[in-house]
Amino acid sequence: MTSCFIAAFYILEVNECNGDVSPTSVPGSIIMGAMESVLIITGTMGAGKTSVLAEASDILALRGIAHAAIDLDALGLAHLPSAARCDGVMYGNLQSVCENYAFLGVRRLLLARAIEDRAELELCRGVVSASNTVVCRLTASIEAMEQRVKLRESGVSRRDYVARVAELNTILDRAQLEDFTVINENRQLTDVAHELLVKAGWISNTCQAAGTNCC
Repeated sequence: MTSCFIAAFYILEVNECNGDVSPTSVPGSIIMGAMESVLIITGTMGAGKTSVLAEASDILALRGIAHAAIDLDALGLAHLPSAARCDGVMYGNLQSVCENYAFLGVRRLLLARAIEDRAELELCRGVVSASNTVVCRLTASIEAMEQRVKLRESGVSRRDYVARVAELNTILDRAQLEDFTVINENRQLTDVAHELLVKAGWISNTCQAAGTNCC
């Protein structure tokens, strides 16, 4: 566990000095293991990224498939001094978390994040060090996603979050980073997560053992 701590400390030091992190910030000598596969679940606010991430994780667990599931935004939830960048710290935190999981033998990673441009996608790939990266975009009507955000958010930023739905959706339309899309509207959550995992090649399109749903 000492080497895990050293890796985390090194990354935080880089962020403190430079305010950012890049794949070259972490020397190969301290990377304890790389992920074999990462499945990035992207989409605008209200697309259902976090819910589908959790359901996909449950499906994998029921099948005995070792993995980690991370809502990337949660690793960067902070208000930092103006000289520091939240995204840089967030990806530094992701590197540390991935190394901890890799130390335990985890080789598959589910990641929820609205990746807005190719530069961030390449940064994410470099930080995770996965040999295979697949991006799935969750889609739904703007009206449905705005309604989800309205129901979910009740705080001071509620209006901004609702307005962000269409704005971010347009950004993702232009970026076109996804390898495939999955519709997440008027469907059971399990069906959405199952389709995502099948299309990503993580599970086969077969039913679970008797007594459970097809997942």
